[in-house]
This record gives sequence, structure tokens and C-alpha cells, in this order.
Amino acid sequence: MMKSSKKLAPSKSAPGLRVAIVASRYNEALTDALLRHTLDTLAVAGAGKVRVVRVPGAYEIPTAAMALARLRKFDAIIALGVVMQGVTAHADHIGVACAINLQRISMETGVPVIHQVLSPPNARDAKARLRVRGIEAANAAIEMALVMKGF
Repeated sequence: MMKSSKKLAPSKSAPGLRVAIVASRYNEALTDALLRHTLDTLAVAGAGKVRVVRVPGAYEIPTAAMALARLRKFDAIIALGVVMQGVTAHADHIGVACAINLQRISMETGVPVIHQVLSPPNARDAKARLRVRGIEAANAAIEMALVMKGF
């Protein structure tokens, strides 16, 4: 496994930052690990309110993310899930729908929505990425929330 040169700690301090996380239950063991790394990074950064919402699968993530963004109670929203590639195009369809809608939510509401719905070819590849991707999700949420507060 190649080591990442990316910083594996919070990139910025985030005291009082309000973050919502929408995480799918599908591929739960993998998504739980991704969630744990994201939560750990937010805690180290000093994030304040963190709300976790679980949904059945990746396809349902944008619906919950939109509801949370409309509340205007969060500085950023993080979308977490693992959609394993299969022999059909189903995973691709789920991934594209999720990505397009998460970006649309962010653009329409002004609330940063961080996309970490992974689509690895198998569980082994997913496990190899969970720690780094969880940390990256938290760091991106912190950075984008701070950027948006600057306007």
C-alpha cells in the first residue's frame, strides 16, 4: 500500500463549527470506519455541534443533506458512503446521482456539502482508503465552512 503524503491531521482549528454528517448504512462496517475517522478529526479540530444522520444507502444521502442544509443550522455538511463497484452499471448510476445532487444542494443553499461517497472496486481497496478519506472529509468541511464565513 502506498503511503499518502497528505496531512493526516486537522488542517485548521474549528472551534464552535457546526457540522452535519449524512452517512449511509449500506456497507455499514466500511461506512462506520469512514465516519469514525471523520468524527475523530472534527473532534481534534475542536468542532462544536456535530450531528450524524444515518440513511439506508448512498442514493438517499442527498435527500437528507438537502433537509439539513435548508435548516441553516450547520456550517458544513459531510456526505459519507461506500458504493462498491459491481458487474453492472448500478454503482455508477448511484455515484453520479449522488455527486450531482450533492453539488446542486451546495450551490443552491450556499452550505458546503463535502462529497466522500466512495466507489472502490472492492472492500480491500475501500479499507485502504477509509482513514485518509475520513480525515480529508473533515478537513474539507472545516476549510469550506471557514471560507464561506468569510463572505
